[in-house]
Amino acid sequence: MTTEESTRETVEYAAEQPPRMPWAQHAPEVYQAMVRLDAAAKQGLDPTLFELVKIRASQLNHCAFCLDMHTKDALAAGESVERIVQLGAWEESRHFYTEKELAAIELTEAVTVLTDGFVPDEVYEKAAKHFGEAELAHLIASITVINAWNRIAVTTRMTPGHYRPGQRG
Repeated sequence: MTTEESTRETVEYAAEQPPRMPWAQHAPEVYQAMVRLDAAAKQGLDPTLFELVKIRASQLNHCAFCLDMHTKDALAAGESVERIVQLGAWEESRHFYTEKELAAIELTEAVTVLTDGFVPDEVYEKAAKHFGEAELAHLIASITVINAWNRIAVTTRMTPGHYRPGQRG
């Protein structure tokens, strides 16, 4: 045994929380429809932007499973660790993102957190300035779909940590 091994403390992590139910097994048709909807929604969107939107919505919804999945997919798609880390504080870290990305992130927040019951006109107009109508329609669909995934994963307590990039395809 080396000195390093003898002085190294053993770290005990909390036990992994099991999921409440294997949702996809009990609702396979709905799961497959969601996968198809997700694939249709992302058509024409930049893959990095798509993952940033999914990460930001998942942060807001406290969805650990989706955060695990989409940070791994973003990294695999070439996104930087720095931009992923800064996403939680994007308003103070605006210089890490393009104006188009900022418009998408702001729209993601407005659609995800409907505390006022609507998406403000100025948020929508900013997004419309940076995205063509078809691309904006797909962005709105993508934000809506990740919010649905978040709600399923949080409700059924899907377990983060086991996803591999591209696994769900």
